[in-house]
Amino acid sequence: MRPLFHPALEDIRPEAILYALSDPERVAIFARLATAGCGGTCSALADLGDRVIPKSSLSNHFKVLRESGLIRSERQGVEMRNLTRCAELDERFPGLIRSILMAYGQLPGHDPRTLEGGVSSVANPATATK
Repeated sequence: MRPLFHPALEDIRPEAILYALSDPERVAIFARLATAGCGGTCSALADLGDRVIPKSSLSNHFKVLRESGLIRSERQGVEMRNLTRCAELDERFPGLIRSILMAYGQLPGHDPRTLEGGVSSVANPATATK
């Protein structure tokens, strides 16, 4: 089996992130992963509510998200487990991912501290007010 490409944190570019999240389906997939906190399999994320993404399109969406540095994919048997790299990305580009998801309306009224990996604009959660 061919190894999966995951860019090193220092090789991730903002333009790659913006390109990957320029597609509404990819944003929806990424937002579900980011807010789930435990990752998900490709097939579990195919259903976007009113429609199901075909396997071929879904595979391409995950490839773009992975190669842009937004997710890490791991093979577990016959399934592919996907996890966001939110914590790493928030260290490198503070607030970028949260801002993009908010712009798409993917986090309405959502407490940013509950996103997987700590995507947050709250510097000190102990002093934050709800």
